[in-house]
Amino acid sequence: MSANTSTGQQGAFSAEERAAMKERAKEAKGGRGRAKADPEADCLAKIAEMEGTDRVLAEGIHALVKANAPQLIAKTWYGMPAYAQPGKSGKLICFFQPAAKFKARYATLGFDGAAALDDGTMWPTAFALTELTPDTEARIAALVKQAAS
Repeated sequence: MSANTSTGQQGAFSAEERAAMKERAKEAKGGRGRAKADPEADCLAKIAEMEGTDRVLAEGIHALVKANAPQLIAKTWYGMPAYAQPGKSGKLICFFQPAAKFKARYATLGFDGAAALDDGTMWPTAFALTELTPDTEARIAALVKQAAS
C-alpha cells in the first residue's frame, strides 16, 4: 500500500515527511563503521542548500546559537540545522525547520525536551519565524541561553 497523502489515505506520510525520515536514518548511521563526519560541516552544508528567506533565517539562527550557547554542537536532525548538548548524550536543544521543507508558510525555531524552557505548567516549544529583526534576535538569544543552561 502506498503511503501517499494525496490519495486521501489517513495516517500516511507526505513525500516531504518520508524524505525527512530518510535523512534522519542516514544521520543515525553516520558514525557506524567508518570515520565520523563533521556534524557542524553537515549543518552548514544544509544551510547553504537553502534558498531565500529560509537561508537568511538559518544563517542568523546559527550565528545567534554560536554566540549565545557556544557549548552546543551544530549538527543536522531530520536534515535540518540543529544544536545539541556536547558529549555522548548529545541531547537535542533546538532546531531550525525551514518553511520550504514541508511547504509551510513560515519557518520554525523549535526546542526539544532537553531545553530548559520550563515555565510553570505550560510553555511554548516552537516559534514561527518570518524575519530576523533586532527584537526577534534578542528574544532568540535569550531563549537559546535559557534552553542551553
